[in-house]
Amino acid sequence: MVYRVYLDNCCFNRPFDDQSHLKIELETRAKLRIQELILTKKLELVTSYILEYENDDNPYEEKRYAIANFMKFAVINVDEDKEVLSAANEVKGAGIKTKDALHVACAIVAGCNYFVTTDNRLLGHKNNRIKVISPIDFILEVEGA
Repeated sequence: MVYRVYLDNCCFNRPFDDQSHLKIELETRAKLRIQELILTKKLELVTSYILEYENDDNPYEEKRYAIANFMKFAVINVDEDKEVLSAANEVKGAGIKTKDALHVACAIVAGCNYFVTTDNRLLGHKNNRIKVISPIDFILEVEGA
C-alpha cells in the first residue's frame, strides 16, 4: 500500500534547525527518510496553499527554495475551498490554531493517511479522520523497528 502523507511547515524546516539536540537530529533523519520514500514513490506527498503561503513567508531564501523545490513532488496540491474551511473549523474546535487547523484540514480533504509534524502541540491532536504523527514514529510505524 502506498500511503499519502502531508508534512507541515515545521517538519519541512526540521533539517535547518540546530542539529546538536538529539531529538532534532533524529527527527531530521526520519524526515529525510520520508523524502526518500516520496522520491521512490513509496509514499505520496500532499501539499497545500497554506503550506506554500508559510514557505513563501520564510525569510531565509535557501530554506524557502529547498522546500519549494521538494514540494514539486506532490501528487496533490490542495487549494482553499468550502470543504477545507469546514474541516479546519472542526479541527479548530479541538483547540488547534487557525494555520495549523488549515494544514490538518488540507491533509484530511486530500485523503492523507498521515499528517507528519514536529510540533508538540499538534502531536497531541487526535482526529478520527487522519493520524497525526512525528517523523520518527511515522518511520517506525511504516518501516518497522
